[in-house]
Amino acid sequence: MIEISHLTKKFNDKSGEVTALHDVNLSIGRGDVFGIIGMSGAGKSTLLRCLSTLETPTSGTVTLDGVNLHTLSGNDLIQMRRRMGVVFQGYNLLMQRTVRQNVAFPLSLAGGDPAETARRTSELLELVGLSAKADSYPSQLSGGQKQRVAIARALSTSPEVLLCDEPTSALDSLTTKSVLELLRDINRKLNVTIVIITHEIAVVKAICNKVAVIDASEFVEWGDTQEIFAAPKSRMTRQLLGYEVMNDD
Repeated sequence: MIEISHLTKKFNDKSGEVTALHDVNLSIGRGDVFGIIGMSGAGKSTLLRCLSTLETPTSGTVTLDGVNLHTLSGNDLIQMRRRMGVVFQGYNLLMQRTVRQNVAFPLSLAGGDPAETARRTSELLELVGLSAKADSYPSQLSGGQKQRVAIARALSTSPEVLLCDEPTSALDSLTTKSVLELLRDINRKLNVTIVIITHEIAVVKAICNKVAVIDASEFVEWGDTQEIFAAPKSRMTRQLLGYEVMNDD
């Protein structure tokens, strides 16, 4: 479904050229819950931004069902982006709009039929368990509820892929469990492929059937989650699992 081939992304900052991703290759199958795990600064968020077309790779390709995402423009790009929902780390909710209005926003922006937008919004609020909060504002919600609104909004255009950037990093353990259960249900009920960017090994263990470990801009290990964690080959995977002590050398 998603093929990442020889993907490299470089930036320029005050210290010169920085390589955020170097020659990354990966396949994500339809229906996978795919975890991409690594420490801060490893390149995870840059990869997600390349997957969502928010960043253009320096070289290499990202394809969805054979279509190179970064050759698209105009209406073709808009249509492709509707096939991919994004759940941002900081929720990115519109604070002056209600829960209902936040979820409906992508459909309203696209000029959707008001009656269909209302139906779809109600359906999604029921899916994420927030029907009773439809007329509340984000400031009145808990962190877990805000994340559920963000998930519902990302699903509004009926995407085939849901990209999640650190979806549980600001949540307590019980709320994390409920959000992960929701994502698992979405994967099963809606057949949505989910890609989760995280630094939390427990998240990958709980929900992901596939995993790729990223370290210093490169994948060091990838494959079936149970197999990778049962016999980790890379030092970074062993460190994430707590088998080796992390250090700054």
